[in-house]
Amino acid sequence: MKKKRVGLGVLAAVGALALLAVGVDAGAKKVSELWNGRPYPAADPAAVSQKLQERSQWTYDGFGLPPATAGAVQAGGMSTGACYYRGLRGFGHIDEARMDVVDFGLRWEVPGVPEDTARQAQQRLRKRLEGAGWKLTHDGNRTLEELVELGYRYQQPGGEDHIDVRWNNRTTTLVVTVYAPCGQVRPGSLDTEAAKASWAPVA
Repeated sequence: MKKKRVGLGVLAAVGALALLAVGVDAGAKKVSELWNGRPYPAADPAAVSQKLQERSQWTYDGFGLPPATAGAVQAGGMSTGACYYRGLRGFGHIDEARMDVVDFGLRWEVPGVPEDTARQAQQRLRKRLEGAGWKLTHDGNRTLEELVELGYRYQQPGGEDHIDVRWNNRTTTLVVTVYAPCGQVRPGSLDTEAAKASWAPVA
């Protein structure tokens, strides 16, 4: 009987230690999350560039502009922006961007768009975005004396990707930027040809 009791005691002790280890591990994870904040997802710049090019084409098609405007579109490759430290760690890096985390954008412009054409194009794209479940986060339509500005920003459902559209009567240029959120990138991955690829619309 003694041996049996000793065996049960050992099992109980092992079980207690296992529970303690789980508790310590869970506590360490919570402390890490509190210190570092929510981790940024990994991002492949080449794949993000491809996505932004496809989304630019989808957006351009949604405007329903005359086919001739395709040749006038001014566009470049994907650009990146700053992303910052999260959690309590951020207090030690205020306004200091992380070197391994960036956000992504692809901007393009259609010059010489008359106001009526811009209004109708933006309205067609609104319907396309809302039909796909995108949500309006900013409406930039306003008139100040002789300045007329049209535009909006929509965010992808269930994500942080967004599309920003702007136009004003002083430049008559339709300006579009498609964005992808902050992601952690591998060293050198932003320097590949695929990541730098430019976009031009297909009419």
